Amino acid sequence: MEFKKMSWVLACVGFMFLGLCKANGNTHYYDFVLTELNFTRLCETKTILTVNGTLPGPTITVRKGDTAFVNVYNQGSYGVTLHWHGVKQPRNPWSDGPENVTQCPIQAGSNFTYEVIFSTEEGTLWWHAHSDWTRATVYGAIIILPALNTTYPFTTPDGEETLVLGSWYKGDVNEIIEIALATGGDPNVSDAFTINGEPGDLVNKCSNATTYRWVVDYGKTYLLRLINAVLNEEMFFAIANHNLTVVAQDGAYIKPITTSYLMITPGQTMDILVVANQSPSSYHVASHAFVDGDVAFNNGTTSAILQYNGSTTPSTIPTPILPDFADGTAASNFTTQVRALASKDYPISVPLHITHTLFISVSVNERICPNSSCDGPDGNALAASLNNISFVTPSIDILQAYYGGRDVRGNDNYKKWGD
Repeated sequence: MEFKKMSWVLACVGFMFLGLCKANGNTHYYDFVLTELNFTRLCETKTILTVNGTLPGPTITVRKGDTAFVNVYNQGSYGVTLHWHGVKQPRNPWSDGPENVTQCPIQAGSNFTYEVIFSTEEGTLWWHAHSDWTRATVYGAIIILPALNTTYPFTTPDGEETLVLGSWYKGDVNEIIEIALATGGDPNVSDAFTINGEPGDLVNKCSNATTYRWVVDYGKTYLLRLINAVLNEEMFFAIANHNLTVVAQDGAYIKPITTSYLMITPGQTMDILVVANQSPSSYHVASHAFVDGDVAFNNGTTSAILQYNGSTTPSTIPTPILPDFADGTAASNFTTQVRALASKDYPISVPLHITHTLFISVSVNERICPNSSCDGPDGNALAASLNNISFVTPSIDILQAYYGGRDVRGNDNYKKWGD
């Protein structure tokens, strides 16, 4: 929850002697408390790690150019870090959050305060845990409004809504990934997808009463902030009988795309204009996976309900027709339309003179197992790599090692990159 907002003037008065005054915008303060609570989904109850007891967690709301301080109290049972996905954090890598890369985990029973600096971002981003698979339940939205005395590059909507796509596992999420790493096979697929923490009424009867409802007024235009917090799958998304006009992706405006469906990748966010111009009733909001590879995946469909204010629920709620799970053409037809807004107020600069070429290979390999004893292909173990180098958890975080002149095993006299 947000405990205090301080104006630029008050912030400067309070911090001028410490040299911490921010001239760009307001300063916001949040307290995030990580706790383990019981949640019931799909007729079963399990314990999950949450922030402030909710799923999704609290929303951070700022304006372009603001700064947020987020004090994270870890009352869980293991170490966790948080990442501010899509926030550029200029000259502030210490608050970026990837575990063992920019910081060590926040240990159980301790706390850590992040400084989140918003610079050029505007629109919707999100935050999430960056420790193993903890982000399956530890995540939330970041809303970055236009700076004061500015507005959207489109007509100001009458209202807005945030929908977060997620994954739900009946088992312990970190146990699932630990077993997969130990055996070398694929981890279990999720048992359901969710919208704002709920699987929806297309899954089973246990989800009917708790299906998320988005109430709209006829004739009004809404800004839908869509976040894909699903662990692994790209997702098709649509609203029955309603067009979607995508106006931003990942905290940056784009040339508007009007479509009946969209495809959103894991970690991606989109800002979408939705006009409530259909017969006042209820309509399904639905999403399912797009998977064009030969891998196991969850083939279920999560749903919410867009309900017109004052209308009654029909006996059969219209459901959108989503592209097939493996419809690569449908996915490509959407993604190839994306273009930067590139307007006078939102210019784009693309370097035309290329001086360096980088080759980066991200691969999933097979690690040979004695006697074909692993659960991956050919009895071997799946192992990811970047330029044929795999990652082993270091004893100190990489950023600390780099700035301290040490290697990741804690040895001194480490030669820095570029030396």
